[in-house]
Amino acid sequence: RNFFNSIRISWVFRGDETLETLAKGFDAKLREALKDERVKARMDGFEMVRRIRQTDKQTPVLFLTARSTINDVVEGFELGANDYLKKPFGMQELIIRIKALVGKAFSFTEEKPKETTVFEIGDYRFNSVTQRLAFAGTPTSPNADTEVELSHRESEILKRLCENRNQVVNTQNVLLDLWGDDSFFNSRSLHVFITKLRHKLAGDERIRIVNVRGIGYKLIVN
Repeated sequence: RNFFNSIRISWVFRGDETLETLAKGFDAKLREALKDERVKARMDGFEMVRRIRQTDKQTPVLFLTARSTINDVVEGFELGANDYLKKPFGMQELIIRIKALVGKAFSFTEEKPKETTVFEIGDYRFNSVTQRLAFAGTPTSPNADTEVELSHRESEILKRLCENRNQVVNTQNVLLDLWGDDSFFNSRSLHVFITKLRHKLAGDERIRIVNVRGIGYKLIVN
């Protein structure tokens, strides 16, 4: 109770109302984007987060929902959720998760050196800002996609693999950084995303994402 008394809470009951509420507190660019997205029809939380993440990558999002299948959880994280808490839940767990998300949101105050945002992966070119993966090689079939847009979660995982090419990216670190905890359930979700990335990089046979059992994953380009 004391924790919730120390923060301001705004109650909204529909996705479109949430977008309008958020638009009042964000910068001009995001306000304009959210204004264009305002619709009077009802919108679920998944669609709402998708629209927010089109322009805002930093604001923490936690799904609190009864939708608990693996497909629901994966979709939530793909759209850009930072955490996913299924009903029923304990109030203490909710408070801890909110504190963790708030702490991360305000840990970016110090200026950081400029990060690499464009990576060459064999015949692919990956832009972590636009979340676009472009293929410059010879398509394996006439209908093969030469450029695809990755989900927020896919992009974050691939960026870490690219930054540590030929090195093992620790599974626990990825789970704690992107999911908020390293539970077995979240580990399975990570494996689903790795499988999707392997499929999207399949146009170049030199590229492999290797599972180093019990440790993590490694991006290799032969």
